[in-house]
Amino acid sequence: MLELMINGVFTGSLYALFGIGLAVTFGLMRQINLAHGDLIVLSAYLAFFMVDLTGLHPILVLPFVALLMFAVGYVLQRFVLNRTMGQSELSPLLVTFGLSVILQNALQEMFSADTRSLDPGAIGPLSIDIGGVSVGVMPMVFLLLAVAVFAIVSLSFKGTNFGRALRATSDDGRTARLMGIEIHHIFALALGLSLAMSAVAAIFLGMRATFSPAAGPERMLFAFEAVVLGGLGSIWGTFVGGIVLGLAQSLGQSISPVYGPITGHIVFLIILLIRPQGLIAKRAK
Repeated sequence: MLELMINGVFTGSLYALFGIGLAVTFGLMRQINLAHGDLIVLSAYLAFFMVDLTGLHPILVLPFVALLMFAVGYVLQRFVLNRTMGQSELSPLLVTFGLSVILQNALQEMFSADTRSLDPGAIGPLSIDIGGVSVGVMPMVFLLLAVAVFAIVSLSFKGTNFGRALRATSDDGRTARLMGIEIHHIFALALGLSLAMSAVAAIFLGMRATFSPAAGPERMLFAFEAVVLGGLGSIWGTFVGGIVLGLAQSLGQSISPVYGPITGHIVFLIILLIRPQGLIAKRAK
């Protein structure tokens, strides 16, 4: 049971990293990005390309991939998605759905439909014994880094001008504009930050499992469930939501490997029926 829970927490931390970028765009910006999963996969392929080109370890190329994805996110929001603001709620959905289709087909043309992975190197097989349970070093690193990422993002949103501006824009965009906040720039920075954080999840995904051009929708589903389970607007709620999903899937897999994903989806549905606002709902102001 202890090993089951540990594996569930490790898996959940990866789901939480999938969701933290979506927590910013969906929970704070009120903008649903249907291409979120495909952009995660794009980050994984960028890391794969850089590792193949330079021979560096995937973790060493992480800063470069994160910077590239930040630039992609800023340009995408500033010059494409901002144009849909103030229009129908379907506008950003349709634009990001089209982007999702384009990304999947472009990645398949460039890299084929074959699955890929990132070589974790010597850290991959390493493990330590804790109370008679063998725990992988790499999943532990993932968990610690996930906690660090969530802590940095949470503190940034609470203690920086950017964070206050984003929360003010999320609460009342018109008033924020009257107070001199350039909301288009703030939203562009937010999406850039979202994709930079997703790059962290993408590289960990590549070192732990395989990915393909068609893997985006599944990543998007896990991210969406983590965000909604935790409660919209709650950064740490997304972390909790990811852990809950990971534990549920680990429990299902202990019964049968085919029960893993479906168990997570069932737990997601049950929790929403009991607590539709999420486990850690954002406080009303």
